[in-house]
Amino acid sequence: MLNKILSISLKNRLMVLFGALVLSLSGIYIAKNMNVDVFPDLTAPTVTILTEAHGMESEEVERLVTYQLETAMNGSPNVRRIRSSSAAGISIVWIEFEWGTDIYRARQIVSERIPMVRENLPTGVGSPTMAPISSIMGEVMLLGVTSDSLSPMELRTLSDWTIRPRIKSIGGIANVIVIGGDYKQYQVLANPEKLKYYDISLGDLLQKVEESNVNAPGGILNQHGKQYIIKGSGRAYSIDNLEEAVLKQVNGQSIKIKDVATVQVGAADKIGDGSLNSSPAVILTISKQPDVNTLELTEQLDGAIADLKKTLPPTVKIKNQIFRQANFIESSIDNLNQTLLEGAFFVVIVLFIFLMNWRTTVISLLAIPISLLVTIIVLKLLGYTINTMSLGGMAIAIGALVDDAIIDVENVFKRLRENIRKPKEDRLPILTVVKDASIEIRSSIIIATLIIIVSFIPLFFLSGMEGRLLQPLGIAFITSVLTSLVVAVTVTPVLCSYLLKSDKVLEKQAEGTKVERWLQKKYSVTLIKSLKFPKLIIGSTIGVFIISLLFFSQLGRSFLPEFNEGSLVISVVGIPGMSLEESNKTGKLVEELLLEMPEVNVVTRRTGRAELDEHAQGVNAAEIDVPFTLEDKSKEEYFEEVREKLSVVPGVNITLGQPIAHRIDHMLSGTRANIAIKVFGSDLQKLFEIGKNIEDNIKSIEGIADVAVDQQVEVPQLRIIPNRQLLASHGMTVGNLMEQIDVAFAGEKAGEIYEGQKYFDLVVRFQKDSRDKMQKIESALISLPNGGQIPLNQLASIASISTPNTISREDVQRKIVVAANVQGRDLRSVVNEIQDIVGSTTTMPEGYRVEYGGQFESEAKASQLLLITAFLAILIIFLLLYYEFKNVKLAFIVLINLPLALIGGILIVYFTSGIISIAATIGFISLFGIATRNGILLVSRYEDLRTQGLRGVELLRLGAIDRLNPILMTAFTTGLALIPLALKGGEAGNEIQSPMAIVILGGLLSATVLNLIVIPCVYALVIKED
Repeated sequence: MLNKILSISLKNRLMVLFGALVLSLSGIYIAKNMNVDVFPDLTAPTVTILTEAHGMESEEVERLVTYQLETAMNGSPNVRRIRSSSAAGISIVWIEFEWGTDIYRARQIVSERIPMVRENLPTGVGSPTMAPISSIMGEVMLLGVTSDSLSPMELRTLSDWTIRPRIKSIGGIANVIVIGGDYKQYQVLANPEKLKYYDISLGDLLQKVEESNVNAPGGILNQHGKQYIIKGSGRAYSIDNLEEAVLKQVNGQSIKIKDVATVQVGAADKIGDGSLNSSPAVILTISKQPDVNTLELTEQLDGAIADLKKTLPPTVKIKNQIFRQANFIESSIDNLNQTLLEGAFFVVIVLFIFLMNWRTTVISLLAIPISLLVTIIVLKLLGYTINTMSLGGMAIAIGALVDDAIIDVENVFKRLRENIRKPKEDRLPILTVVKDASIEIRSSIIIATLIIIVSFIPLFFLSGMEGRLLQPLGIAFITSVLTSLVVAVTVTPVLCSYLLKSDKVLEKQAEGTKVERWLQKKYSVTLIKSLKFPKLIIGSTIGVFIISLLFFSQLGRSFLPEFNEGSLVISVVGIPGMSLEESNKTGKLVEELLLEMPEVNVVTRRTGRAELDEHAQGVNAAEIDVPFTLEDKSKEEYFEEVREKLSVVPGVNITLGQPIAHRIDHMLSGTRANIAIKVFGSDLQKLFEIGKNIEDNIKSIEGIADVAVDQQVEVPQLRIIPNRQLLASHGMTVGNLMEQIDVAFAGEKAGEIYEGQKYFDLVVRFQKDSRDKMQKIESALISLPNGGQIPLNQLASIASISTPNTISREDVQRKIVVAANVQGRDLRSVVNEIQDIVGSTTTMPEGYRVEYGGQFESEAKASQLLLITAFLAILIIFLLLYYEFKNVKLAFIVLINLPLALIGGILIVYFTSGIISIAATIGFISLFGIATRNGILLVSRYEDLRTQGLRGVELLRLGAIDRLNPILMTAFTTGLALIPLALKGGEAGNEIQSPMAIVILGGLLSATVLNLIVIPCVYALVIKED
């Protein structure tokens, strides 16, 4: 079939060139308009349910809200895991679905079950709300808003009502979370003594405040040919309006709200705060929707911020150069593009040195842009984006792309030179020579290309996050290699027929280039010497292979290489029960220490959480974003410096991570660290003791860092326990007492006050000096049903006790997590040591168990799957070789290239990083296909010469010399094209491809050198003389 395509191409040469031009231009157009992202979408389909539980403690939230939601969601189709966090006043439930579940279907399933729960929730609990759809790469930008002249309340109001709506109006924005400043409220602060004096209950005050702020419809009036809408406008629009509202009349005198309470504009109780460069600020976290182009969105955001700056007061500063995902994307893509260009440059050099002919170099090189541009078209059709993985696939393939063209061009050029040496009357037409020369090596090229494609098949068996991450790389590689095969069958022969027909050039290089002749001479001598001792050569090679396997057993294991995102996320967690004020002091100290470092210019801190934010951290926890620029030190050295710098901060657990890596860890294990040791059980105190014991035992392990046990410890609580007999004697219900406690101390919303388009909560509660000490709470006046008021301590006992600050659960079981990062050592060995230590030092009580989660789980699962599918790939490669040669012995001879390639691959990993990641494993598997190509070229030539009657050493020498040029050229182009990628593993965008490139480079080196020596020796011994 391909021979027919070749014939048609040579008959329609202009059409072929025109088709190639059209495809290339289409590829350029699509590339310019295609979505660009840092990674493919790695987000597991997850639906987050947020429920505000006003005034409830964590255990109550767990029992009355979280458990109800978990039970309702259990058993939903495709649900693989349910996690939750219950803290004072909020329940957060994460429902994780199987990979591949459509996120909109997942949300539909959840939304159908929420109403079943809603009717069972206690009064006062907010309606369960689904958080907006977002992704791991969803957080695109942080904004810091500061002002020298505006108060914290004015700045927060400006951020909530001017900046946030403008940003949310941009298409593609999923959410904007605002934290910091003072959240504005209208407050009616009751004086208990005055309420008692005028005999007004707190419930009456709340009711009258609600009634003082209402509108009413009055229907319509038709008069004088006009229709009037009748409206009762009773809304309060100012403090004066509220103060003048009447509560009751006593002896003809009106008692107004202002007589019993202070009406004021004040700040709501804070559950979080923000800071920029150690100064108070409002921080806006901007998230995008999935499948939105981050670079375009960032451009729109920058435009919106520039517009906002023109309209805001001159003292308001908006800083948008804090965390910007676009910076990571741009640097990653730029680095990969540069790597592609450098790889292409090496290919040019190799081609020119070997062929010494610009025409053959150009013909071979044209395979690169055509193949890459067609790959972009295919990626677009399959719904993928341009990202570091798809570009990485192209970067790894760039050397292989010209291989088919090189083999074709080299053979055509060789046959044309042979043709020119013949007498004029015996010379064949150019097109005939081109066609015959292409057909001669066509079968070998096709089988070699198919083998390369088969070697990448294991990659498509990967599921979960690793599958999502690496499959675009495989698709880009396979598509570009397949395209290069089509180019070699169509475009390359056509260009050969046009550009290689000059008799003058052919006559000049009839005997080959100087490089070619020199290499053939040196190689011929080496080969003949080697063929005298074939058994020694083969035995030595087997010995080296066994040694390399011993080295392999010493290699470490990890899941993914560390990314270089150029930004740190530092988690600072203080003792539970720490006040926001104390937490801010600690956070400020950390910021100041970081700003002393020359690599840091800007630092932003988010302490606690914002309203309806799915980050369920208390006021004792802060997240600090630190963009950094490194010049003369590695990322690992810098991280160690940061840890050492922050070690002086007292009373906190500090954990270092990077934004995207942080979220990948959270998605895999529910914890923002590489390793999560999860202890499951029922008693929180017992869980904490076990967790603390594990932390103490493992923190001395070499290579472990940031060990921290979840601070699920008890925090102080004032518990008011009603005396039911005393309540009964006053004719009062428990519910009535609880309602008054809620209004007096927590405050109750009585409506909203509108200021133009803005609106703010109107809250009723006791004035601050009546609730700021335990004694005042005990003596707080409670209204009785029959009139009169008595102190709270005459109706209830008030005790200072402890209660859990937060309760984490997974699959409807309580858990505590000991989290740890790995620094300077491989992940698998650290996990093995942890498991040994925990197994030998920690005794689990009945009903308690330990589980290990994190990246290593994915690594173990993926490695096992890759191993099984690699054997399958080798079997298919063998069948393809058997199909090509129709001889089992010959197929096995070519397969010898696999152990030859493994030798170099293993040794280069051992002497560089010493760690095999999933990326390196893929490198080993893809090496199988690339390495067998040379074996096919050599053995197929031997078989051709055998059919011509050649035997013995002359057969082996002539066959090897004939294929020396294409073997070395394909090896050098593939290998040298990978050198920039292998050397730049620390740069953003190259982290995953670099280990693959290193493995392929080492394997290709050993396979090429040994292939030219070992395969002739094996062939001499195996294929006996007739």
